[in-house]
Amino acid sequence: MKEILGLSSVKDHFDGFILDLWGLIHDGVKVYEGVLNTFAELKKNNIKTVLLSNAPRRSESLVSSMESMGINRALYNEIYSSGEATWEEFINRSDPFFSSLGKKVFHIGPERDNSILEQTDIVKVKDLVHADFILNTGPSLFTHTLDDYELVLSQSMKIKLPMVCANPDEVVIRDGKKVICAGLIAKRYSELGGKVVYRGKPDPRIYELSMEKLNCLDKDRIAIIGDSLDTDIAGAKASGIKSIWCTGGIHAKELGVNYGAPAKLDVAKKLADQSNLKPWSIIPGFYW
Repeated sequence: MKEILGLSSVKDHFDGFILDLWGLIHDGVKVYEGVLNTFAELKKNNIKTVLLSNAPRRSESLVSSMESMGINRALYNEIYSSGEATWEEFINRSDPFFSSLGKKVFHIGPERDNSILEQTDIVKVKDLVHADFILNTGPSLFTHTLDDYELVLSQSMKIKLPMVCANPDEVVIRDGKKVICAGLIAKRYSELGGKVVYRGKPDPRIYELSMEKLNCLDKDRIAIIGDSLDTDIAGAKASGIKSIWCTGGIHAKELGVNYGAPAKLDVAKKLADQSNLKPWSIIPGFYW
């Protein structure tokens, strides 16, 4: 594992990047400094980009939220989300688990995630006893904690409802503060004995689909860039793709840095080793 301060130093090694969003490009509220310039330089150097997010919403809905933060659609090649992957499963029903699900769902999550059910034959119900399964897209409010979901999870377990988790992330940094995600709620449901199926990073399948969006470029000349060891870097390892770990995101506090400030290589290596992960390199932020 080596340290780089910007992607310009490795631009000749790669034809494309699969990029995380939250913790690399933005903090849930605003774009990090330097990001727009990096996108412009990547485009200038003909390096393709796919934005890959564990956001539990349709990909198109992410385009507008990115534009609201100043990231124009012309700056990147493709965008794909765990919400889109989940929606595709609801539409196709080719996977045995998804084909076995009924059509009535109890939704744990905010209304803004409703796009995941668009054009499907699934209807939302307000009472667990009328549901066939649970769709978990995360906390209804950013201020919620895991304790706020203990009752509904316990009740769901009693009637053995299966759960679809459309965002495997457990926590993210939003405007400098940690907030829980669907993955943490799903983890708790599993601990209670519940059946959970995930779609999104670090599942290798979502990287295969992202590779297809890069028009099957040489796998050795693609890298995954993200801030989470548990999803981005673990997903890269499972997929056999090089990874560049942004140390200024979710693990910044553990590494004793802020976004943009280089982490000590030995400290980063020790943290990655604890998860048996070996990123190709580390980078302090999405810099050129």
